[in-house]
Amino acid sequence: MINAKDISTNEYNPYYQPYINALRVTELFEALNKSYEDILALLENRTEEELLYCYGKDKWTIKEIVQHLIDAERILCYRALRFSRNDSTDLPGYDESWFVDYSNANERTITDLLTEFHCVRNATRSLFRSFTNEMLLRSGVANNSEMSVRAAGLIISGHHWHHLNVIKERYLNK
Repeated sequence: MINAKDISTNEYNPYYQPYINALRVTELFEALNKSYEDILALLENRTEEELLYCYGKDKWTIKEIVQHLIDAERILCYRALRFSRNDSTDLPGYDESWFVDYSNANERTITDLLTEFHCVRNATRSLFRSFTNEMLLRSGVANNSEMSVRAAGLIISGHHWHHLNVIKERYLNK
């Protein structure tokens, strides 16, 4: 069982602390399931106008946030996979804004984005179920910072809830 209560702050960069703090449940698989359900519930029946709204210059639309969540989850899973396999290669960071700029998210339907999100989340669950306890405790370096496999899993859900809070506060309460 992977639980946020067992994670030490030295298993991730302080940059990720807001995502750990945003966790609504502390067990990984419960968090992965609940964050997935919460995103679907928040986005169901949203109009195209709502999905394309952005509250300020250089801010993302809701569709772009969904694509960002998908991309970030894939990257965190890739890191977890490499670290779990005892790969000692220092992995690079990535520019999330650049990824969004070239994502074409606003031209996609929300159904298409959520279908992709569904596939990615199922792959995430499968990946983390495949890890042994020993693998979960392994760590590696990404973007010049240490990260454990289990922390990567929890960061995924916390990152989703962080952005759901932003959507509720800045996009849907306008």
